[in-house]
This record gives sequence, C-alpha cells and structure tokens, in this order.
Amino acid sequence: MMVLRSANRFLSILFVVFVAVGLSGCLTQQRTQGYDIPEDSLEQVRPGVSKELVEFVLGSPQTTNTFGDEQAYYYVETKVEKTAFGLTSVKSRTVLAVYFDKKDRVTDKAVYGLEDGKVVDVVSRRTPGFGQDRSFLQQLLGSLSF
Repeated sequence: MMVLRSANRFLSILFVVFVAVGLSGCLTQQRTQGYDIPEDSLEQVRPGVSKELVEFVLGSPQTTNTFGDEQAYYYVETKVEKTAFGLTSVKSRTVLAVYFDKKDRVTDKAVYGLEDGKVVDVVSRRTPGFGQDRSFLQQLLGSLSF
C-alpha cells in the first residue's frame, strides 16, 4: 500500500513537471536586435550638432550613405518575437537617420518605422554566361593542361 502511494505521488509530480515544461515552451520571447535607440540620446541629436558628438552620444552607425555633399548615419532597432515553435516575427523596426552637411554638422534627423518601408520582392535570376555552364570541378580541371 505504501509503495503504491509513493508511486502515485512520484507520477503526479512527474506529470506536473512535464506540464510545466510543456507550457513554458508556449511562451513568446521578445528581444531587440541591432541598436537600442534611447529617447534621451535622441533628444541630444539636433541641428547644428557635430558629427563627433553624434558618434559619442549614439555610437558608431550601423551604416552610412553619402548624397553629394551630404552624409547620413543610420541606426536600426528591430524588436522581434519568437513563438513556441521557433518562428520569429518582426514586431517593430525603427530606423533613425541623421543627416549631415559638408561641414559635418547635423542638418536633420528622421525616425522611420515599418509603415514607412516598402516590400521588395527578391528576384533570383541568373545572369547568362557565355559558353557552357560548367561545374567547379570542370572549371578546375579544364584550366589544367596535360
């Protein structure tokens, strides 16, 4: 009788552990990828501020772009959510663009979100080559002369 009671207790504890572990897999996890854009740092970036101060306050940009005499720094923050089955979805994306003039002074800043972006279809076409399509091994052996 005592063995049966301890076996039932063990099985019920084991069941509770399995249910708890199973339910923990159903939780979603949120994380931030890329640059975390703090509001107080954003307030320090205003027209007339030097590029060096922007780099000091925000850090190195993730990407830069040059338009004639002007240059832009881009800081990207992406909030993603991972679901129970390992699927990841983008919940929000914020792009901070800081624009500089030719004297390396801030002229403007803009904050863009997912709603400002455009969906681009990726086309996987091959550029036709002249001659035959050869494998790597064929190219390697073809370049050797015996």
